[in-house]
Amino acid sequence: MRRILLAGLLIASPALAEDKLRDLCAERPGLDTPACTVDPGHLQVEVGLGDWTLDKQAGSRTDTVLLGDMSARYGVGESTEIRLGWTAYGHVRNRDATGAIDRTSGTGDVTIGLKQNLSNPGGDGFSMALLPYATLPTGKNGVGAGDWGAGLLIPISYSLTDKLTLETTPEMDAAVDSDGKGRHLAYGSAAGLGVKLNEQWSMSVEGQLIRDRDPSGHSTQLLAGAYVAWQPKGRLQFDAGAQAGLNHATPDLELYFGISQKF
Repeated sequence: MRRILLAGLLIASPALAEDKLRDLCAERPGLDTPACTVDPGHLQVEVGLGDWTLDKQAGSRTDTVLLGDMSARYGVGESTEIRLGWTAYGHVRNRDATGAIDRTSGTGDVTIGLKQNLSNPGGDGFSMALLPYATLPTGKNGVGAGDWGAGLLIPISYSLTDKLTLETTPEMDAAVDSDGKGRHLAYGSAAGLGVKLNEQWSMSVEGQLIRDRDPSGHSTQLLAGAYVAWQPKGRLQFDAGAQAGLNHATPDLELYFGISQKF
């Protein structure tokens, strides 16, 4: 009888451990960043499988395609995670007013950071975190920024009901100048409403305002976006979304899709 009880406990232990894991809380898709952190001792990988951005300006058109825009997040404590991001491949195509076309391809920059949750690391109720980060100029100019940058995000969320969540992400950045040399101040915030449609499907509508004080000319970017996400399993999510620029200083359109998995 003792052996039977021991065998039963061993069989049940994986299920019990699974139940203790937090719900999957991916940072993609969307403009906002959730305040939750990954479970300690677990790795979460999020990959942008495809991303296309269209930016039309007076006399020019720029198309940017990103493939394998990856982020790895690892929980090192109950409310702390470390993170590493990298873009495997980017292609930028620019056509000017004369019809001349310039193309650039290569890898993107590396991003490192740390997220420290201050309240409810599972993201339920009221949740808040600090996320300082830095970008390292490992990418090719045109795909990468050309110089190092840094910033601080402050993800905040509040669950209105079991199905509705308000999110906002104020940020302040030492953004790289448009010429790829030096840095300037950029600041703003995203905000949105997340909707849990059922146990597998969710969506969100969002907006973002960023004030950019680039030495070549100050600008204010306005974005609106929406996405859907599908979780066929507790640790796996597929997503797709779109974002549209609301003024001339903002890229016109972005379409993307990707996947997130917690291990």
